[in-house]
Amino acid sequence: MAQSYSARSRAIEPFHVMALLARANQLQADGHDVIHLEIGEPDFTTAAPIVAAGQAALAAGHTRYTAARGLPALREAIAGFYAQRYGLDIDPQRILITPGGSGALLLAASLLVDPGRHWLLADPGYPCNRHFLRLVEGAAQLVPVGPQERYQLTPQAVASHWNADSVGALLASPANPTGTLLTRAELSALSVALKARGGHLVVDEIYHGLTYGVEASSVLEVDDEAFVLNSFSKYFGMTGWRLGWLVAPPAAVADLEKLAQNLYISAPSMAQHAALACFEPQTLAILEERRAAFGQRRDFLLPALRELGFGIAVEPQGAFYLYADISAFGNDAFAFCQHFLEHEHVAFTPGLDFGRHQAGHHVRFAYTQSLPRLQQAVERIARGLKRWRADAV
Repeated sequence: MAQSYSARSRAIEPFHVMALLARANQLQADGHDVIHLEIGEPDFTTAAPIVAAGQAALAAGHTRYTAARGLPALREAIAGFYAQRYGLDIDPQRILITPGGSGALLLAASLLVDPGRHWLLADPGYPCNRHFLRLVEGAAQLVPVGPQERYQLTPQAVASHWNADSVGALLASPANPTGTLLTRAELSALSVALKARGGHLVVDEIYHGLTYGVEASSVLEVDDEAFVLNSFSKYFGMTGWRLGWLVAPPAAVADLEKLAQNLYISAPSMAQHAALACFEPQTLAILEERRAAFGQRRDFLLPALRELGFGIAVEPQGAFYLYADISAFGNDAFAFCQHFLEHEHVAFTPGLDFGRHQAGHHVRFAYTQSLPRLQQAVERIARGLKRWRADAV
C-alpha cells in the first residue's frame, strides 16, 4: 500500500544544491580537491572563548532544560548588545532564545500567519522562508526584484502586490543570496507602508555584524513593533550550536512563549551558556578580525568574477555571498554548476534554490574559504569557462 503523506510535506521543495553537495562530497572522497563555495557556513571554527564557555557549562552540569524564553542572563546580554551596537533600549523580556534563526522564523510564522494568508518576500531570497510559511499552511507571495531595487522590497512593491490575503512582509538585511542592505530610511519607509495596511513587519537580521564599509541599521531603530530574527550562526560563528533569537513587541511575548514551550521546550542549554561569551571584548575582537577577513575576500572575488564575465550589478555590502548573472554563458544555472563541479571541482549554488525570478540565469558564490583557496577557485573557473564555451560551440 502506497504511503500517503501530507500535502504540505510534498510542497516543500528540496535544495538543489544538496545534490551538488552530495556529488562534491563523493568527488572529495574519491581523492579530488574540491573547493566549496556552495554552503553558507563560515569556514572559521567557533571562537575559542565561546568553546571554552561551552566546555565549562558541560563540566558544571548545565545540561537540563532552560525556560522556554531562554536563560535570563543571555537575554540580558543580547539586550546589552543592542544598547552597545545600535543605541537601543530593548527590554530583555522581549527577547526569546530559539534553536537557530530557524526557530525564530518558526515562532514568527506560527504566530502571525493563518492558513491561506501570506507574507510578501523578495525573489530571490532565502528558500526556507517560503517553506516555513507553507509549513504553517500559509504562503509566500514572491515579489520579483532585481539590481534596480538592489534585490530588496520597496514601498511601491508592497503597494502593488498587497491584497486581501496579505498579512505582512519578511525582509532580509543583509540579504541571502545577494548581500544587499536596507538603509535606515528604507526600513522606515517600508514600516510606514506596512502599517498603513495593517501588516506585520518581520526582518531577518541574521547577517548583522558581517558588513563591509558600512554598519547595518536594525529595523528596531525605526519601528519598535517589528519582529526581528537573528542568529548566533553567522557573525558569531556558532552554526552547529543551533542558537538564535527573536525580538518581539511586548504584546506578542506571552503567545510566543506558549508556542516555544510546545514546539521545542527550550533552546540547547549548553549552547546558551556558551553564547554568553559572545559578548566579551576578547571574543568580539576575534569576530571583528574575521569580519575584516571576509571583507578582503569579497574585495578579491567580486572584481575577479566580473573580469571573467559574470554579471554582478550591485556590490554586496554584507553577508558572504556574491549573486552572479551568468547570462553571458547561458541560462541553465544547474548545468553550469554541474560543469564546474565535475570538470574543475569548484562547487557553487544555482539560482534555482533562491526563487523563480531569472533563477536559471544566476548562481551564488559563498566566499567562505580562505583567500588562497578563492584564488585557486578563480583560476579553475577561468579554465572551466574555456571548456564551457568550447562545448557550447
